[in-house]
Amino acid sequence: MDHTVGVDTGLTILRVVAGLTLAAHGYQKFFSGGRIAGTGRWFDSLGMRPGRLHALAAATTEIGAGVLLAAGLFTSLAGAALVAVMLVAGWTVHRDKGFFSVNSGWEYNLILAVIGVAVGTTGAGSYSLDGVLGLTGVFSGLPGFLVAAIGGIAAGSAQLIVFYRPLSVTAG
Repeated sequence: MDHTVGVDTGLTILRVVAGLTLAAHGYQKFFSGGRIAGTGRWFDSLGMRPGRLHALAAATTEIGAGVLLAAGLFTSLAGAALVAVMLVAGWTVHRDKGFFSVNSGWEYNLILAVIGVAVGTTGAGSYSLDGVLGLTGVFSGLPGFLVAAIGGIAAGSAQLIVFYRPLSVTAG
């Protein structure tokens, strides 16, 4: 296998598995357990208010970004959405639990966010819709990195600044 084919194959495997995993995570918010209503109540309890709005936004973003990443379409934008969602999840849910996912830490959030930045930077590869449509140069390299990393951090941070209002715990 020549180097280019190996890189394109590796990128495809990474994109498809990470993208479909993210999409499945969004899907379960819509159709499993407490669905959007239950997820909304949970988001409210985390301090992401209004919870229903954030449940819908998170589920839709996870499905949309996951499908785009798996397909390799507008890859740096999908990477930015992935970074934003993982930043908010890491901060609101996992931050106080340490690094390791076995303790519900932010390890998994970091890995998914880094995948979003890495694929945003490298581009989706030849076996992608970006490749078929000739968009690989537009959605890769330094511009891809800036969109995925800086855009994702800015979007996630803005969401936290505007909407994150955890309940205060008072000593008593």
